Amino acid sequence: SRYALGLFYEAGTWIDVPWAAQYITNNPCIRFISIDNKKRNIESSEFGPSVVVHTSVPFGTAHLEWDKEKVQPIILDHLENIMPGLAKPTSIKCQKWRYSQVTKAIPSCPGQMTLHIKPLLVCGGDAFTHSNFDGCIDSAICIVEALKTNL
Repeated sequence: SRYALGLFYEAGTWIDVPWAAQYITNNPCIRFISIDNKKRNIESSEFGPSVVVHTSVPFGTAHLEWDKEKVQPIILDHLENIMPGLAKPTSIKCQKWRYSQVTKAIPSCPGQMTLHIKPLLVCGGDAFTHSNFDGCIDSAICIVEALKTNL
């Protein structure tokens, strides 16, 4: 479990960081921050930037039954410590994500599971490898191999 926080800004707001996304390892609350327009390489004078914040799984689990309205200020306090002086957003969306990450992958499943041959039905994702971005990539490669074999 974790929380996700979206911070939305007016057009013309500048988020002054040298990165588009950052994996945070030294904070008990926040695990990932993304400056979404930078990450997607989309600059717009019409729309403002947005910042996406994911909490760590331990933080999300510890606060799972809390109201989002009580968790949001805690996340914002931690974000201020990581990104001091961040502009005040025009709106904020706090989302509780009860099931966000695979904790036990499907056993003995190397990246994909072919459920049916005709028509071909292949399942994949990090639940079929291990739960991180590399697991998703490993699964995608296995799915392509299954497709090549069965098409």
